[in-house]
Amino acid sequence: MTSLAAAAAARRAGEALRRGATGGVRYLSSLRSSPVASAASDSDEVLVEGKASARAAVLNRPGHLNALTTTMGARLNKFYASWEDSPDIGFVMMKGSGRAFCAGGDVVRLHKLMNEGKLDECKDFFRTLYSFIYVLGTYLKPHVAILDGVTMGGGGGVSIPGTFRVATDRTVFATPEVHIGFHPDAAASFYLSHLTGHVGEYLALTGEKLNGVDMVALGLATHYSMADHLELVDERLARLVTDDPSVIDTSLAQYGDLVYPDKTSIVHRLEVIDKCFSHETVEEIVDALESEAARLNEEWCTLALKRLKEASPLALKVSLRSIREGRYQTLDECLVREYRMSVNGISKPLSHEFNEGVRARLVEKDLAPKWDPPALEFVSEDMVDSYFAPLSEFDAELKLPTELREAFV
Repeated sequence: MTSLAAAAAARRAGEALRRGATGGVRYLSSLRSSPVASAASDSDEVLVEGKASARAAVLNRPGHLNALTTTMGARLNKFYASWEDSPDIGFVMMKGSGRAFCAGGDVVRLHKLMNEGKLDECKDFFRTLYSFIYVLGTYLKPHVAILDGVTMGGGGGVSIPGTFRVATDRTVFATPEVHIGFHPDAAASFYLSHLTGHVGEYLALTGEKLNGVDMVALGLATHYSMADHLELVDERLARLVTDDPSVIDTSLAQYGDLVYPDKTSIVHRLEVIDKCFSHETVEEIVDALESEAARLNEEWCTLALKRLKEASPLALKVSLRSIREGRYQTLDECLVREYRMSVNGISKPLSHEFNEGVRARLVEKDLAPKWDPPALEFVSEDMVDSYFAPLSEFDAELKLPTELREAFV
């Protein structure tokens, strides 16, 4: 193997955390995992595959689109610490079972815990997941995430801060949190805010879905492969004995597919998106988008307006501020702030929005959330400030190992 110094420089990493982990390893199989029984035990929610100098973490809750749980976050932290310390492992991969990479956090489970009064368990989920995302964003070794299928919310968080992200023709990416009364979290305020222009605000406030080609065009993904070609990529990576990011990059490019945005791509809308979503307030953004919709008479504009008006008004204002703050913060600063926002957002009196959004979209599925406040004009600055307020004396802020791991700038 080449020196780990090359990988460390490429990954902006500091000194590794020294912790141990155990877990069985099986041979690296197809990157496009076959469906696994959905009734997996907690210990089976993250499987491990390996061959040559690679290890792969397989998110294994296919019946729930591999939605993340606290147990999964803890296992990922444990495995990744062990693999980072091992001189026999050159690079690490992550993929999902079934038709999804990862649909984000298991918000239905969080909704249930909240209604049972188990807020400490909800906080533990956010703390565990965000801590893993920081490890990923400062990882010493190259990381390859295979985004084959649904990749939403926290699914972006456990992949985009890593070195390489391979999108496919089955990839569907979105950060739809405003439609469940929440904010784009799991490092979304970091990576969305660093996209070109104001497309980050657009994605955060509308929950617009992107395909794999658009992910590559915006820089959210680094490579592209047709899903049917993933076995070739798999075979090549399985033979690599390296910790050099450039070698992995070359292999992914050589065995991937070259694609170009088509006429419906988001890249053709960037000028209008920047014009509308650069405005200071959500109200001004809506007004600008309405003007452009009338002028252009294009479907995407009308659909974006519809999505804005369906979202929680409070969540829209909170999310806009979050993206704007994230533009000037490091990864660790974003995660610490997002943790504060998430804990405040699941605690009374702010918890109504998240509870109501999950109820309407994912539990009872009547698609008729009763937002409070019901419209943008009723959302006060104090309400928004409440999400960003320091936690109470009974809640600890998120502590990340920034002394041991260099922050991702």
